Amino acid sequence: MSTTAPQFTATVRTFAQLLSSTRRGARLARLLAAEQLRAWEVSPGVTERAEQIIAELAANAALHGNVRGRDFRLTLALDTGTGVLRIAVTDARGDQLPSPCANFGDSPDGESGRGLLLVTALADRWGVEPYPPGGKTVWAECASKAPASSPARSPCTTV
Repeated sequence: MSTTAPQFTATVRTFAQLLSSTRRGARLARLLAAEQLRAWEVSPGVTERAEQIIAELAANAALHGNVRGRDFRLTLALDTGTGVLRIAVTDARGDQLPSPCANFGDSPDGESGRGLLLVTALADRWGVEPYPPGGKTVWAECASKAPASSPARSPCTTV
């Protein structure tokens, strides 16, 4: 007698949206993502982290990645097999890539300069990739389950 083990089929769900490189576009990115994550029934803990990460990355795309007449793209990919949510924000400015080890904000009382520090604290991993011909994609990943032996992360973790 021969039996087969049940097969678990993992699915990758995706969402992508072009948004204007404005404050309004950045806000809309967070709102659309929150709605999509709820529709996918992503855990509240991951959704909260993802909303903040998206807010920071979209704000950076609107502020630092803005090229007149060019939008930025928000992409979400949820791997249901591993429980990993990948957030990617692509903008048109690839000439200045953010660094995980950058000196975040010279003034502790300043109103800006801590966005990527928050992304580092909230994401399990993040990084930057060139997006030819002249843009960049900043991505972050959030897992629904923390790895069993998760080492402490520093802001200068290689991504």
